[in-house]
Amino acid sequence: MADGSDTTLTAEQTAADPAPNGLVAGIKSFAAGHGGAKAVIEYVGKRGARIVLVGSDGEWADQFADGTDVARQACALAGVAVENAWERELMDQMRPSNDLWRSMARRTMAR
Repeated sequence: MADGSDTTLTAEQTAADPAPNGLVAGIKSFAAGHGGAKAVIEYVGKRGARIVLVGSDGEWADQFADGTDVARQACALAGVAVENAWERELMDQMRPSNDLWRSMARRTMAR
C-alpha cells in the first residue's frame, strides 16, 4: 500500500458533515434526564448507525445517525462517553421496562 492512501482509516478522520443539532440535543436530553449516559454505536448498513444510550439509572433508548462517524461526533458534542463494545457491566446496568418485556413475549408467542 502506498504511503498516504486515502483508504486507510485513522483516528484523526472526522465526519464530512457536522452532526445534526436535533441528534445532539436528543442525546444531551437523555443523559440529563437519566443522571448521565454511556453509548454504544452499532453499524446498521445503508441506514447508518444506531446509537444505544444507557442511562446511569438503567433506562435505555436509541437514536439513529447517518453514519458511525456522525454518531461518534454527536456523542462527543453531547458529552456522552462511547463504549467500544457491549461490556458485561454495561449490559448488567440496563433495566428493560415492563412494556418491553410484554412486547418481546407477544413476539415470541406469535411464532
